[in-house]
Amino acid sequence: MKLGHLNTPDGPRLCVRDDEGRMIAAADLVPDAPATLDELIRGDGQTWVSRLSEALATASGVSPTEGPPAPALVSPSAIVAIGLNYLDHCREFGTKPPEWPIVFAKLPVSLAADGEEIVWREDVTEAVDWEAELGVVIGEPTRDVPVEEALDSVFGYTVVNDLTARDIQAEEQQWIRAKSLNGFCPLGPVVVTADEIPDPQRLRISSRVNGETMQESTTAEMIFTVAQLVSYLSRSFTLQPGDVIATGTPVGVGGFREPPIYLADGDVVEVEVERIGVLRNRCRVLAAVNA
Repeated sequence: MKLGHLNTPDGPRLCVRDDEGRMIAAADLVPDAPATLDELIRGDGQTWVSRLSEALATASGVSPTEGPPAPALVSPSAIVAIGLNYLDHCREFGTKPPEWPIVFAKLPVSLAADGEEIVWREDVTEAVDWEAELGVVIGEPTRDVPVEEALDSVFGYTVVNDLTARDIQAEEQQWIRAKSLNGFCPLGPVVVTADEIPDPQRLRISSRVNGETMQESTTAEMIFTVAQLVSYLSRSFTLQPGDVIATGTPVGVGGFREPPIYLADGDVVEVEVERIGVLRNRCRVLAAVNA
């Protein structure tokens, strides 16, 4: 099942995407459905998915919901990201594969929706890069889970663009600011439940800027698999329902090209993960503000 949000005057509204690509309000299928996907996951997520799936299969005459998209998750308690997790990206970066996952966080204000403009000021950064990533959505409280059981904790998968200010990243030892400017974590367009993706290590992943392919790889290139990442992280802290893990990016980012290529005003960046969809955002660069 594909689940996401549309913005309404009352806030984000949980919707189900049908086989024709229409977004149908969950409450129009099941009147007592949760208002958001975050609430659904933090409740009895699998029961709700079953109820919505049954209702969708038997629905007739239900009109699609209109409105701009909201992020596929609107209030995760954590956005945990992984650096240098693709063999081809390590070769591009000119470094040996890490022995352990490189873990950092993105702040909640970095969330953005499919189709939303990504805006930054030229006095904050002049080197914004794209990073196509598979996002993992946790479905239950997860602590000290073995690798062989880790995928049982996954509710579903989504698409993440881990936008990065490379100049800030180079200047600071910590990555959080470079990765967490407002809108620097586009997430969506939907979350696909885990039953539709039994093997997350067999997905094509790509990015395009203004229609030109920049990244083209597969999640088989991951150094640490989804199961290994969930297990590893859960040994340090409890993963909560609705938390997101951005699992790293493959070869083809702009900052390590010769010469480097960075996103500019008006550019359209697309990130695509097989079986999930395309996450598309236009960039807007604002003039500097006098201090």
